[in-house]
Amino acid sequence: MTFDQFLRIIRARWKLALSIFVLAVLGTVIGSLVFPKKYAATATVIVDSRPDAVSSPSAFAPNASNMAFLATQIDVIQSPRVAMQVVRDMRLADSAQLRANWIKDNKERGSYEAWVAELIGKGLKVRPSRESSVIDIEYEGADPLFSASMANAYAKAFIDTSVQFRVNPARQFSDFFEDRARLAREKLERAQQALAEAQKAKGIIATEERLDVETLRLNDLAQQVTSLRALKDDALSRSVETSRNPERATDVINNTLVSSLKSDLARAEVRLQELLEKYSDAYPTVIEQRASVAKLRSQVNQEISRVSGSLGTSSTITKTRESDAIAAYEAQREKLMKLKEARSELAVLEREVDSAQRIYEAIMARLSQSNLEGSTSQAGVTILSPATEPTTASSPKLLLNTAIAAVLGALLSVMAALGIELFDRRIRSSDDLVQLLDVAVIGALPGPAGKTSLLGRLRKSERASSNRPALA
Repeated sequence: MTFDQFLRIIRARWKLALSIFVLAVLGTVIGSLVFPKKYAATATVIVDSRPDAVSSPSAFAPNASNMAFLATQIDVIQSPRVAMQVVRDMRLADSAQLRANWIKDNKERGSYEAWVAELIGKGLKVRPSRESSVIDIEYEGADPLFSASMANAYAKAFIDTSVQFRVNPARQFSDFFEDRARLAREKLERAQQALAEAQKAKGIIATEERLDVETLRLNDLAQQVTSLRALKDDALSRSVETSRNPERATDVINNTLVSSLKSDLARAEVRLQELLEKYSDAYPTVIEQRASVAKLRSQVNQEISRVSGSLGTSSTITKTRESDAIAAYEAQREKLMKLKEARSELAVLEREVDSAQRIYEAIMARLSQSNLEGSTSQAGVTILSPATEPTTASSPKLLLNTAIAAVLGALLSVMAALGIELFDRRIRSSDDLVQLLDVAVIGALPGPAGKTSLLGRLRKSERASSNRPALA
């Protein structure tokens, strides 16, 4: 279809097109004036996705995106739970008219509050702000004051619901952790009691210190047994030698104790000389050191005499001491073995006590955290600006509806004219003959007035010029 054909069709059916256009515009204008007006009120809230100071950071998953978080909050605002909270806060369920409508529509089937919540949810619109954490809660209704009240009620219900989302799970976990803490405390008390009874029965308080002391004592006894054996052999040989020549016995000359006493005496004398260089003879330390030197000298003389006179009986005494040391060593070794067994048993009990203590402390920490979270009243949502009573209607919008009706009416009228033309095809120009009959047009007769239109004359001249070479 050419543009000329399109214009001819519209010109031929202009009455139908104009009627459809006028009806569309006039119907829209009348409907906009007749339909009841609606008023929209908007409450703005800001949502903070960061964890507060009370909540545990581990309870919050990393934010995937701000838009995803805001989409979740929008779904919460539009959820039936928030709508039910609004119904309870506004006491909409007490309306006798609403209850009568519910009985008429549902025959008292289903939940009345759920029906009211679904009904009021039809006027709710929630829009997030671009690239921010601000959400607009808009409510549209016939009464401006009611619309503002409902927008503010939805904002308040959203905040209350957000608080419940944080508080209710924390309170449930608090009850759970209280039960677990009670069981853990009882287990810890039983473990501590078992450990105390075992320590009392075995006479062990500090297992590690007691074991170290007993081990050191066993090592000392082992050294004593070794030393006494050597002394026994040496005393036996010296006894034999002394019995042959007591006065010039090498045992007296090379006696270890005598040598030790002489060494001590020499050190004491050196110490005395050092003190005399610093202090006078009447100084208490000098007097004490002189007495020590005299005592050591006397011990040396006495020891020489004792060794000379008692070498015969030292062998027997050494044997006796060796036997006593071996018996003490065996007794100490047996005692140490029993102590190790008791230590193993106590170590198991101590580990049980430590494990129960760690579990109890961990549960108490979680319980304290849950109690803090359960007592908070912060939800991370704040009302940025409450809704106010609107002064102008939000719908219907006369100018906008008229403009839309004009555009749609024009399109509908054109489509109607073209649709009727398809079912009732007319010959309106030479182009229609060419398309329908597939023949060339030689000329065109003038209309009844004897004149053709400017468009017709132009087409006639074009066809004449195009057919002139063919006629020649």
